[in-house]
Amino acid sequence: MEERFDTVVIGMGPGGETVASRLAAAGRRVAVVERELIGGECGYYACIPSKTLLRPPEVRSEAAGSAGVAEPGLDWPGIRNYRDTLVRHFDDSRQVAGYEEQGVTVVKGAARVTGRGPWRVEAAGRTLAAPDIVVATGSSPALPPLPGLDAVETWTNREATTLERVPASVAVIGGGAVAVEMGQFLARMGAGVELLERGDHLLGREEPEVGAEAAAALERDGARVRTGTKVVKAFRDDAGLSALELDDGSRVEAEVVLAATGRTPNTAGLGLEEQGVDVGRRGLEVDDRCRAAEGLWAVGDVTGVAALTHVAKYQGRVVADNLLGRDRRADYTAVPRVLFTDPETAAVGLTARQAAERGIATASAEVDLPTELARPWTYSTDPRGRLGVLADTGRRVLIGAWAVAPMAGEWIHTAALAVRAEVPLDVLADGIAQFPTFNEAYVNAVEKLEG
Repeated sequence: MEERFDTVVIGMGPGGETVASRLAAAGRRVAVVERELIGGECGYYACIPSKTLLRPPEVRSEAAGSAGVAEPGLDWPGIRNYRDTLVRHFDDSRQVAGYEEQGVTVVKGAARVTGRGPWRVEAAGRTLAAPDIVVATGSSPALPPLPGLDAVETWTNREATTLERVPASVAVIGGGAVAVEMGQFLARMGAGVELLERGDHLLGREEPEVGAEAAAALERDGARVRTGTKVVKAFRDDAGLSALELDDGSRVEAEVVLAATGRTPNTAGLGLEEQGVDVGRRGLEVDDRCRAAEGLWAVGDVTGVAALTHVAKYQGRVVADNLLGRDRRADYTAVPRVLFTDPETAAVGLTARQAAERGIATASAEVDLPTELARPWTYSTDPRGRLGVLADTGRRVLIGAWAVAPMAGEWIHTAALAVRAEVPLDVLADGIAQFPTFNEAYVNAVEKLEG
């Protein structure tokens, strides 16, 4: 028997949850389908557990840099237990009950789209029909096509964030967010860590200076960082350890290999192609309303726009508003990008290379925070931190910024707002920032641009 709804949401990570919650609050009839856990990758295997794991070593580092404070120890069972609490011991029954109390129909199982006009979704033996469906199926770790990888103990972000014990050594393939964050965590917990990045610097989509700062932080924690290095094969050595052969003929041995080499949108098995929907390698292509076809919407990693939880939630708000009759379009001009390392790494807007590719004339400036501000010295006895800004000299507005410093993930939003709202440089230079804060650095940086 066909069950009819106003909207069916496939996938209940942060993006799907945003859509479902807003539609339900507006009185719409909503069904949601989730094949794993409500909360998605972010809640159980990515954002929440990784940031929970990163915080205790960060506290120890902060204590070591604070005058008159004894350095605390790290209790791995305590850290692990709190992580398990935050991921709800992989039990989403309360979330299911919460949605059902809102009048949402929750179906646990794999979804397949079997018709359109209205759209029909088959899941767990039920047929759900609606004029609109929202695909929010997220993404999965992309393992590199490396010969022999299946012969060694290989982790993705899932195994790294759910680990029960800290391995003695880890070889990390990749230099992006997962590689850097989990590489620092593992190094601070006592593992021997070696990062292998094929590009010229870590965090290849950011300014080279940002990657250099991230590498320096890792090396201070005892990790080894090798850039311009390609892994050509994996194998078990005579001692039973995982081993990676590099393109220069050398090899790296470790107990575990962490493959942090990107993600693939979860579109397989949905049946969308059979309904005439184009599904590309990067996922479902959507317009500025997050619409892939008439009555077909998509949010989050599956759109290929950006594999970031806050982008998924933003797209969820855009879709919900459009479904509720409010014309709303997505604008990705100023999406913050943050790594919760120590110090935090944050960026927004364009890099100098991206601006040059668009033919934008630019000027840039950097601020060494301990040299120019008081706040780093009140924060730590061994302060570090840098801020960089990029301006469009024609329009005289900020178009990008980056920071590697304590709490940069919080105060990067000053730059994000300035980029999004196209705040004039002279307005930024005339700003009055609280003393002493890291945010004061923006005035210093913009004054350098003006000079």
